[in-house]
Amino acid sequence: MKYNPSEIEAKWQKKWEEEGSYWALDFDKRPKFYLLIEFPYPSGAGLHVGHVRSWSAMDAYGRKKRMEGYNVLYPIGWDAFGLPAENYAIKMGVHPSKIVPQNIARFKKQCKSLGLSFDWSREINTTDPKYYKWTQWIFLKFFEKGLAYRADVPVNWCPVCKTNLADEEVLADGAHERCGQKTQKRMQKQWLLKITAYADRLLEDLETVDYSSKIATQQVNWIGRKEGINILYEIEGRSEKIVCFTTRPDTNFGATFVVLAPEHPFVASLLNSKLKKMKAYVEKAKKKSAIERIAEGRKKTGVFTGLYCINQLNNYKMPLFISDFVLMEFGTGAVVGVPGHDKRDFEFAKKFNLPIPRVVVGKDGDTSEITQKEQVQEEKGTMINSDFLNGLDISEATKRIMDYLEEKGWGKRTVTYHMRDWVFSRQHYWGEPIPIIHCNQPTGGCGAVPVPEKKLPVELPYLEKYQPSGTGESPLALALDWVDVKCPKCGGRARRETDTMPNWAGSNWYYVRYLDPHNDKTLADKKKMDYWLPVDLYQGGFEHTTLHLLYSRFVYKFLYDVGAVPNPEPYAKRRSHGIVLGPDGRKMSKSFDNVVNPEDVVGKFGADTLRVYEMFMGPFDQTIAWSEEGVEGCFRFLKRVWRLSLTKVTQEKTPLSLLAKLNRTIKKVGQDIESLKFNTAVASMMEFTNEWQSNKKGLNKADLKNFLLTLAPFAPHMTEELWQQIRRFEVRGEKLELDSLNSRNRDIRRSNFQDQDNPISHFKDSVFESIHLQPWPVYDPKFLQEEEAMIVIQVNGKVRDGIKIKSEKLKIKNEIEKMAKKSERVRKYLEGKKVKQVVYVEGKIMNFVTEQ
Repeated sequence: MKYNPSEIEAKWQKKWEEEGSYWALDFDKRPKFYLLIEFPYPSGAGLHVGHVRSWSAMDAYGRKKRMEGYNVLYPIGWDAFGLPAENYAIKMGVHPSKIVPQNIARFKKQCKSLGLSFDWSREINTTDPKYYKWTQWIFLKFFEKGLAYRADVPVNWCPVCKTNLADEEVLADGAHERCGQKTQKRMQKQWLLKITAYADRLLEDLETVDYSSKIATQQVNWIGRKEGINILYEIEGRSEKIVCFTTRPDTNFGATFVVLAPEHPFVASLLNSKLKKMKAYVEKAKKKSAIERIAEGRKKTGVFTGLYCINQLNNYKMPLFISDFVLMEFGTGAVVGVPGHDKRDFEFAKKFNLPIPRVVVGKDGDTSEITQKEQVQEEKGTMINSDFLNGLDISEATKRIMDYLEEKGWGKRTVTYHMRDWVFSRQHYWGEPIPIIHCNQPTGGCGAVPVPEKKLPVELPYLEKYQPSGTGESPLALALDWVDVKCPKCGGRARRETDTMPNWAGSNWYYVRYLDPHNDKTLADKKKMDYWLPVDLYQGGFEHTTLHLLYSRFVYKFLYDVGAVPNPEPYAKRRSHGIVLGPDGRKMSKSFDNVVNPEDVVGKFGADTLRVYEMFMGPFDQTIAWSEEGVEGCFRFLKRVWRLSLTKVTQEKTPLSLLAKLNRTIKKVGQDIESLKFNTAVASMMEFTNEWQSNKKGLNKADLKNFLLTLAPFAPHMTEELWQQIRRFEVRGEKLELDSLNSRNRDIRRSNFQDQDNPISHFKDSVFESIHLQPWPVYDPKFLQEEEAMIVIQVNGKVRDGIKIKSEKLKIKNEIEKMAKKSERVRKYLEGKKVKQVVYVEGKIMNFVTEQ
């Protein structure tokens, strides 16, 4: 019988769905395991190979967990609101309310064609009013606690998408992470969530979770907690003072200038008709993105104000500049320049011919004039030219000068963060309406009033003309029948908030909704949350580390504080996968003509081949280029397994050498899956099949079943087909071998599906014994020794040779001794000498001790 994936894969996908094979059971007695992937935005392009790499690997992980006796929840849903969906709808000329369901249907079909073991009974959709009712409820809770507020803030404006963006949505080159267009800075009234109120907890609680070091480090850097001091500098001839934040006040005796951000409030007071140059500079700077302005190595620009700040420590007059390398959103929007000990300040000082004094000397003892960037001493050192700080190391000097500045009333210790409050409103149509009503009566009105909870959800109205206006207002502002309402507080005339939520809003809490997707009374049942949370393993893209991952941790912590969820962290463990590049090593793109469509691969080779290849292609966390030859190699591997399973099976015992290899393979695959080393797991199974093929007898039926169980998480369709063929043979033969776990599984199903509150209570018991509900194979430790071991041979403690010994002979000391003495390299050191002792460490070392 020939291996034909197209014949067997659809059959088993249908059977698994009919049987509810992968439905997770609430309150089951088995230990729970909540396995989560980032739910996808259902794009018009459909699934891409990056999805398959992540999801098939986690599917293999989840299948093994089920086989190990865990109650596994592996759910799926759709993150369907936001800019990507709206932009695609505009491009295709189809309303998002029509095209999004079409895209979801295609995604769902593709997911099922891959044989992924999702629990489809818990499917969610962020655009469903029954879902976003609770997204809006969460916003109201933020508003109630004073953590959702409206303010005029500098925002990143995307001229293509015609909406503002959070800092996290802007790439390193200043471009929008979605459309690639360079962003601009503009001031605008926005809704913000006060994520900075949770900054310390977001940092500290990283110690309580298992995130890869790369992920944790990026979150730490993005939050950017800095302990320092705000120093007040008087402006010569004026009453105003400039406040500068610094983490290195120890170097303040070396300060030679002060720089203001173009947006600094003091700058506005300087811009009059007599200062045209300054005004032109400020206007130009405001249009640049933050990333452009602070890019390392960029040439420094600026304009002198004609004013001077006084350094109280030495009465030095520091010229006051305006420069775009200083950002208003970081620190105080004012920087004191110490060019001898900060490379960015050095570049600025060089540009404007400012003094560059040295106040720190490093390990090299160099006290010469600083003329080159390489001489700038930024880290460890000892203070010089700094009055009462001279001779102190910088850490002690920092503490001393902070104390001194606070005593004098010239400064105050403070903590700042790189992370800003989260800009939460967008000026586009396709998003969750913000549930706020603005009451602006002529006499003052009630201001921003929350929509009563009983009136939720505030449904998104259908607009024929939904395209962004570009005016700074959402298209919803034109839907007057929807916008004009009565104030819930006073009954007067009022208007709905017309900005919508960002595309991250629905993904902040979706993992909670999976636990109870049909509940219309609360986010999710408390008992179900107690049972399932936190998520045991969350797998997703590294690019979301400072976007979704950080946002969702913040929102979950807030929900914990208001008693809505049972613990302070949503994810116990987080890992990320590498990107799949095109065959040419470039990012997949239609413009490069290098896009690989997973549907094409499935059509030609089958879903199992695609799954196995994407796990085999390289280390899971690394970026790898697609290889058609690699796909073909995995197809040949599966065909070999199919052929051997039907032809290379013996009624006798499996030969010991092959049995030993099988046991070592079972152990390695199990360990590799657990550590997400899927590529080496597949490689070890390929090695085993090579040995199986070359063995004269092959596997007996019991050992064949163990190998199929080991391969099952990777190639679920083929192994199910072969497993069922074996079972049919057993039924026709003398006996039917049923594992005790199978009957236990049936008992579990019967008892749990009697729950009438469970939406899948119609599940019917079955005699279908899927391979994926069998126990994970147990290896025999006695077979784990390698077939050969290298024994190091020493004479009087010095290595003279190494010999390979068959594993079954490692305990026979006399035989190893004879073989060692036959070695020329050993023999010449033993000639003419009496061996008084032979020390043997089994499987490792043999040492001949001779009389001197």
